[in-house]
Amino acid sequence: MVFREKFGKDMNGDGGISFPTVPYLPEGNEEWKYSMRRSMQEIVPGVYLGPYSAAVRSKLNDLKKHGITHIICVRHTLEAQFIRANFLEHFKYLILDIADSGTQNIIQHFPTVRDFINDTLESGGKVLVHGNGGISRSAALVLAYVMEKYGLSSKDAYELVQQRRFCINPNEGFMAQLREFEPIYKAQRILQHGQTSGDCIRNKRTCDELEDSEN
Repeated sequence: MVFREKFGKDMNGDGGISFPTVPYLPEGNEEWKYSMRRSMQEIVPGVYLGPYSAAVRSKLNDLKKHGITHIICVRHTLEAQFIRANFLEHFKYLILDIADSGTQNIIQHFPTVRDFINDTLESGGKVLVHGNGGISRSAALVLAYVMEKYGLSSKDAYELVQQRRFCINPNEGFMAQLREFEPIYKAQRILQHGQTSGDCIRNKRTCDELEDSEN
């Protein structure tokens, strides 16, 4: 399905909540090449997803050329020796300790990532989200951001992000948490806009999950 036809429209969530139009980036339709796995791609304006190889010391000029000002570095404690925050003097970092494991609780990090990305964009900056391969952990975080920002299901968000970075493949545990996240962010949006909480009352589990994710 063509990117513009599927996503280039206003989205509405539960309770009539409106979401921004998903921006169309024409270069996202270029043919995917295997070598592109080693570089970063712009998923939505100002938000890049890629591997650690896009943020190694030799890539400083490339990062600056693309206007990167902030970096989200996703790594497990055991990986800290080879997945490093190389440019603390050049970029603002958010470093997250997340293992690429199906049992890892990644949903707890979604609000932190959302706020970091929003702060970046509001300040006129651009952010790179990377893990090791830019395939599972970092992809899941970008998927969650896109879901909440544009009111998408996990399935539609996956399709959108994959059109920009074809090699994404979050583990099954992360995908399950992304599916669980959909009613959570929608309930949160309803409450934030001061609308009726009837949906939350009818679905107490969703509201409990929302509260847990904020704690």
